[in-house]
Amino acid sequence: AEIVQKVRNSQKPFFRPSIDIGVHSEELAVLMERCWAQEPAERPDFSQIKIFIRRFNKEGSTSILDNLLSRMEQYANNLEKLVEERTQAYLEEKRKAENLLYQILPHSVAEQLKRGETVRAEAFDSVTIYFSDIVGFTALSAESTPMQVVTLLNDLYTCFD
Repeated sequence: AEIVQKVRNSQKPFFRPSIDIGVHSEELAVLMERCWAQEPAERPDFSQIKIFIRRFNKEGSTSILDNLLSRMEQYANNLEKLVEERTQAYLEEKRKAENLLYQILPHSVAEQLKRGETVRAEAFDSVTIYFSDIVGFTALSAESTPMQVVTLLNDLYTCFD
């Protein structure tokens, strides 16, 4: 539990186990340190690790080790696929949200909101306020989908504009 807590804290320098070169070969120590690299691009991939361990294991009893490496490789590939799928889903939802934002707000206002800026109110010297009553609107909207109602109102007010 103490080790897990040290890793979770992410304090610099990052927690890494100590390696006793007397117990392990220098090559194995280098491989372990490469696997612990903070940047994922600096870490060896599973095929490189598998080749090294097969070469390193002199007895030839690699069945358990091969099984472990194979499972780890499958797990890593599955995680990569899952991350890619989730990223694509996130980007699609972000695109939909931005499209909705652009539909309901002026483009300049939407851009300011996306950048996290405060939108300043605009003042106009003169404006027109239009009040209207659409006869039978309640019955019409009850029989229509929300998108049909929005389209109807948009078309109607575009004519008056």
